[in-house]
Amino acid sequence: MYTVTLLEFLNMGGGEIMLIMVVVLLLFGGKKLPELARGLGKGIREFKDASEGVKREIHRNINSVDIVDDVKSTFNTDTTTPAQTSSLHEQMYGTAAQPEEVAAVKEETPEPADTHAQPIQLEKKSI
Repeated sequence: MYTVTLLEFLNMGGGEIMLIMVVVLLLFGGKKLPELARGLGKGIREFKDASEGVKREIHRNINSVDIVDDVKSTFNTDTTTPAQTSSLHEQMYGTAAQPEEVAAVKEETPEPADTHAQPIQLEKKSI
């Protein structure tokens, strides 16, 4: 990737840079230049820190997405299993249950008990 320096971008040479420095010195004076340089340095440092923070956040999000994809692929079940499902009888005894056996099991199964409570009527008494 081709990177361009500031001097190449502005097409300035050494003479132009010296002229700009003299103009800045005349405008702000010798006492203000160190303060300006400090402020400029702090601004550049804060900008670098902020850009590094953004880069770290982007890399962290990319890595977390990769981890989630790895976990999903690890725990992903095989979807190519046959569509035929077996009944409980086949799983227990290895053979399919005959219709007579299923009817006999249904007849033997008791009905669930009625567990619904009856509402209680409360009387309102005045005191």
